[in-house]
Amino acid sequence: SSFSDIEPLLQSLAASPVALVYLIDHSDKPHLLESELVGLPALRYHRHVNNGYGGGHNYAIRMAIEAGSDFHLVVNPDVWFGPEVVPQLVAFMQQHSQVGMLMPKVCFPNGSLQPLVKLLPTPLDLFGRFCLRGLFFGKRNARFELRHSGYSFPINAPYLSGCFMFLRLSALAQVGLFDERYFMYAEDIDLTRRMHRCYQTIFYPSVTIYHRFNRQSRRSLRLFFIHFTNIVRYFNRYGWFSDAERRLFNERCLAEVRAHVSQSDNI
Repeated sequence: SSFSDIEPLLQSLAASPVALVYLIDHSDKPHLLESELVGLPALRYHRHVNNGYGGGHNYAIRMAIEAGSDFHLVVNPDVWFGPEVVPQLVAFMQQHSQVGMLMPKVCFPNGSLQPLVKLLPTPLDLFGRFCLRGLFFGKRNARFELRHSGYSFPINAPYLSGCFMFLRLSALAQVGLFDERYFMYAEDIDLTRRMHRCYQTIFYPSVTIYHRFNRQSRRSLRLFFIHFTNIVRYFNRYGWFSDAERRLFNERCLAEVRAHVSQSDNI
């Protein structure tokens, strides 16, 4: 990433009540960023061996824990947001001690919604998103993405996107950090799932962020292979077709969404 790529995010963080910003540089050309970052307040810039998405974030999370932080934001470099976002997330966390993770409403730069609140996937859910089209999979994908919710109310979902994870560090210390066996992709499914066992993992639509969402694994054969490999690794761990926890979490989430939608329809 160039400085112009990450500048909107840095400006968003600078306008927010954030004590420290950790920028972990996995690139092989650090001079492209290092000179631009000199003098930025509250920024901790670290060169780090490229051990993947989760590995880089874990390096920052451990420093945040040592610094005594209560909350930590995992955020992609292609994200930006207004100054109201972080204060509202902090306030919600402080009022709801059972919540371990929050994800706000995520939109494309043009304002259209990104459906990034999901059920835990089956192999067909993820395979179909890459390879299948048509009426059958369209209905299945809508269920997987909880589209019938309208994304208009908080949802305790078992899978939230890693592009923006607002985390309670005491909860994260309990359930464990990112699993570094996933170099890139699937680590957000794994972490949300583990957090969901002990805490609520909430989609919180009262605030909105913006995400470019480049889908690079659909344009790069190398990234597609990394994506595919880590999805296989995820299902090898949790089960391809027999996964009782997945069924429990998904059925509970669907029941809660149906109850909320039904109550709204009756008002």
